[in-house]
Amino acid sequence: MAQKGFFIDLSRCTGCRTCTIACADLKNTPIGLYNRTVNEYEGGGWKKDKDGLWSPEKVFAYYLSLGCNQCSDPACVKVCPTKAHYKRAEDGIVLVDLNKCIGCGACAAACPYGAPKLNQKAHKIQKCDACVDRTSIGLQPVCVEACVDRAIEFGDIEELRKKHGTLASVAPLPDPAKTKPNLVIKAGKTAQETGFEGGSVHKF
Repeated sequence: MAQKGFFIDLSRCTGCRTCTIACADLKNTPIGLYNRTVNEYEGGGWKKDKDGLWSPEKVFAYYLSLGCNQCSDPACVKVCPTKAHYKRAEDGIVLVDLNKCIGCGACAAACPYGAPKLNQKAHKIQKCDACVDRTSIGLQPVCVEACVDRAIEFGDIEELRKKHGTLASVAPLPDPAKTKPNLVIKAGKTAQETGFEGGSVHKF
């Protein structure tokens, strides 16, 4: 099985949310409910020097585009009571069988990345499926094609790791050992290590 995954370049992402809107448009999701979100993580502050002048101290800010990380040990699959969540054998994409989904929300509560979301109107779970209808015929996920800064790549995770390294987490993301996400990250200059708690998250 050639496991598929995503690469996110934090040094390129400007937080424009084109990926979010392109995905919502393609999937026709309800207003305000997105399969791919952009998180802004920021922190630091200001300090006054001996002359009474203020200057920034450890100030940082960066954007992180996140969909489903197609984890190798997905929490959503393990907790789903009806087995609606499953990993597709041919590429490791985590999918939801809506005929089996009862909208209980167990997957949404278990996922440390917040990928599954409950569509209240349909009473079903929705999540990023890596645009499986497109990727199955050789196209790229719409978030990849729409990204104006070319900050997102999709493909064989081992090839992405050879090309970009093996970093799979920065603050505020969880320890990758929890679910083994098929995610590669290029950290920007101000990116903080996983476990850092001095910042705040704004989700868009």
